[in-house]
Amino acid sequence: KVPILGITGTGGSGKSSLTDELVRRLRVDQQDKLRVAVIAVDPTRRKGVGALLGDRIRMNSLDLSGSGLDRDRVYFRSLATRGAHELPDHLGDVLAVTKAAGFDLIIVETPGIGQWDAAIVPFVDVSLYVMTPEFGAPSQLEKIDMLDFADAVAINKFERRGAEDAMRDVGRQLVRNRGAFGA
Repeated sequence: KVPILGITGTGGSGKSSLTDELVRRLRVDQQDKLRVAVIAVDPTRRKGVGALLGDRIRMNSLDLSGSGLDRDRVYFRSLATRGAHELPDHLGDVLAVTKAAGFDLIIVETPGIGQWDAAIVPFVDVSLYVMTPEFGAPSQLEKIDMLDFADAVAINKFERRGAEDAMRDVGRQLVRNRGAFGA
């Protein structure tokens, strides 16, 4: 069984940078013994020229030119949503092929989402919701559907003002959502 990590969150929360750092740390910590596949989903604009497929820009720890050890150890593929709301219709097929290719870990990064979408959850073994401290009033946390489903929540850009308060408020919301009072 190949574990799949789903990384999702609000637009601009730093999902691509976090994905890049996770891959870098896996490579260093495991002495490049793991084969990791990154599937980065980008939204297709309804008006305009399609999908930017820009997550490659933030993948600083990879040599995506197609040469060297990176090509053998890390596979990176951008996917456009092609009219689907958050995830492309063929994501399940892409993951099946990626699993069959013998990777040790698959990371799926989704585009920025709003408050209600948790579409990645059925496709992954572990889901990580990435957000920033600027989510608004604590009552806004009640509206974030992924806080009901995420296995882990990362408050990225923690150097920003209000980050400590955000961590406290998100922690409280997770306790309420999970009925984990006293835990």
